[in-house]
Amino acid sequence: MTNISNKNRKIRFQAQEENVLKSKNHLANLLNKKILPLPWFLWPKEGRLIMGLIIFWSISGIFILGSASWWVANREMGDGAYYVKRQIVWLAASWSIFYLAININLKRWLKFSSPCLLIGMIMIAATSFFGSTVNGSTRWLIIGPLQVQPSELIKPFIILQSAKLFGQWERLNSEKKLFWLTIFASIILLIIKQPNLSTAALTGILLWMIALAAGINFRYLFYTALSGLSIGSISIFFNEYQKIRVMSFINPWQDPQGSGYQLVQSLYAIGSGGLFGEGYGLSMQKLQYLPIQSTDFIFAVFAEEFGFLGSILLLSFLLLVSYLSLKVSLNCRNNYSKLIAIGSGTILVGQSIMHLAVSSGAMPTTGLPLPLISYGGNSLISSLLIAALLVRASIESTDLLIKNPSNIPASR
Repeated sequence: MTNISNKNRKIRFQAQEENVLKSKNHLANLLNKKILPLPWFLWPKEGRLIMGLIIFWSISGIFILGSASWWVANREMGDGAYYVKRQIVWLAASWSIFYLAININLKRWLKFSSPCLLIGMIMIAATSFFGSTVNGSTRWLIIGPLQVQPSELIKPFIILQSAKLFGQWERLNSEKKLFWLTIFASIILLIIKQPNLSTAALTGILLWMIALAAGINFRYLFYTALSGLSIGSISIFFNEYQKIRVMSFINPWQDPQGSGYQLVQSLYAIGSGGLFGEGYGLSMQKLQYLPIQSTDFIFAVFAEEFGFLGSILLLSFLLLVSYLSLKVSLNCRNNYSKLIAIGSGTILVGQSIMHLAVSSGAMPTTGLPLPLISYGGNSLISSLLIAALLVRASIESTDLLIKNPSNIPASR
């Protein structure tokens, strides 16, 4: 009797173990099918870290924007939370796009990158005829209640199409190479025409970095860089708006109440922060002195409130994102994914560094938002879609995205 009882207990125990295992597999399959492209515990550590950093980055951006915009919003809109509320709505929409993007295979993204890029180029060209001009630049299209900035929204598709082009460079015929190089050059020239030299320069740097990572002959890259510098110089020489900004960058104190006003106030804000900063919400320069403090000069507000140490932490954060992007690229299993990871890291970190350089006077004053922090729905959507491509590249590096998710273990 004792042996029979022990045998029954053993059978019941095995049945319970099987039920638990089935439950875990069901949960893993549910996550795999409905929520995540791969169960969280199977993500590479770089992908998990990047995901955590992007979440922290976007949430922190709301608080930084809240501090930078509250006084102006209260004065101009009668509601201190006006910009924050709108940014939260855009953030929710952007995270929805992020979720969809990480669940789409990179090969599928590459399939429709070409038409999306061409549509984006047409929209950029349309700003010359139907665009809305703000602060001397015609960068926006008014579509119903929305203000669309094509030069921001096209960035993810430039990454995808350039990865597609340079990832198979040796296998393409000369006609295809020439066609897409002409398209890229046309996009840059159209952006310069707006004029938006900073975004054009960022686009050129992005294409150059992806081509370098793809192993394109350095001699061609050198001549391309020289051509880019020449085009930028010609644009500045013939465009009075850009010429004034360059001259004010060289010596903002020559006209501190005119062309140098933005940079002078930004430098005052950064200098006022000292070592530890004035404290969150206690910036004085944002109170009517520093212009465009919610977008182009939001770092100056951050530096005043969090000081030198806070600025060093921000730079360290960007360095970590850059390192993880490189790690993801090295772990990728094909050229396309590698180049997408390189391009995504270049935009997220490169644009941030350029924004910091503008605010601190290391670059001419330009309208370049700080990704995931500056106010603006176009920038949020573009930045989070680019971040999603980077995360997706990391997930695909595991080679576990198989057709039958039931084969994925439920736990380690």
